Amino acid sequence: MAPLGHNSPSARAQSANSWHYPVMVIPSVLPECPARVTPFETGWLVRLADTDGDQRLRLDGVARYLQDVGYDHLEVLDDGDIHRVWVVRRTVIDVLKPIQFGERVVLRRWPSAMSTRWCTMRVQVFGSGGGLVDTEGFLIHFDTESGVPTRMSDRFMEPMMACTTEHRIRWKAALTDPMPVDPDPDVRTRSFPLRVTDIDLLDHVNNAVYLTALEEVLSEHAELKSGPHRVVIEYGKPVRSCEDVSLVARRTDSSLDVWFAVAADSRAVARVTAR
Repeated sequence: MAPLGHNSPSARAQSANSWHYPVMVIPSVLPECPARVTPFETGWLVRLADTDGDQRLRLDGVARYLQDVGYDHLEVLDDGDIHRVWVVRRTVIDVLKPIQFGERVVLRRWPSAMSTRWCTMRVQVFGSGGGLVDTEGFLIHFDTESGVPTRMSDRFMEPMMACTTEHRIRWKAALTDPMPVDPDPDVRTRSFPLRVTDIDLLDHVNNAVYLTALEEVLSEHAELKSGPHRVVIEYGKPVRSCEDVSLVARRTDSSLDVWFAVAADSRAVARVTAR
C-alpha cells in the first residue's frame, strides 16, 4: 500500500500517457472554484515545524497539508475507505502571499478534472493574516492489493462527475528538459542524504521530502522566494531508502530547475519561477 502522498507510479501507470484523452495543460493562473461547486473545507494552525527561519510556511509543509486535507476529505466521501491509495504525479504550488507561523489556515479542496482512474485536485490555502497558496495536483488511484492504477467506484466518482466538465483527462509531463550531464557553470550538483523518517511503508521517499530538498536549493536563490512564485514538481520513478540522491540544479534568467537524481537517472524534476 501507499499513502496519498506516495509518488511512485508503476510501469502500468504510464499507460495514462498513451490513452487518447484530452491533455491537461497547466494554466498560468489556476482557476477559481466554480460557483456550482461546494468545496471540502477544513483548517488548523500553522505550526513551527512547518515554517522556515523567516516564519514562512515551507514548501514541504504545503505538501504535507495537501496529504492531510486529502485524507480528511476521504473521510466524508462515499467509498472513501476503499480509495486510500493515491500516487502524486505532479503538484503545482503558487505561493501568492506567504503564510506565516501562527496563522490559522483554511483549506478548500475540490476536483477540477477527472478520468476513471485519475483526477486533478485543487486546494487553496488561505491564511488568517492574508497569506494565500494555490495548488493543483494530478493524482492516480491505485488498488490496495494489486498496486496498479484502478478504476474509482461509481459512488466515489458521482460527486466528482457532478462538479467537473472534463471527464477524460490524460497525463502528459510539463517538465521535459533533459537533466544536464556535462560540466556547466550554471549547474551545481550536491548530495541529499536520506533519513529514516523520509521513507514510507513501501520503502519509497515520500513526496513531501522532495520539497524539503528543493528548499535546500532555494536557500541560495532567495530572490525567487522574495515575491509571488510558482513551483511545479513532477514525480517519475521512486527513490528507495538504499539509494544515494543528488540534486542537480540549473539557474537561468527565468527559472530554477532541480533534478532529483540517482546516479545518471532522473527520478523527479522541479521548476521554480517568479510570478
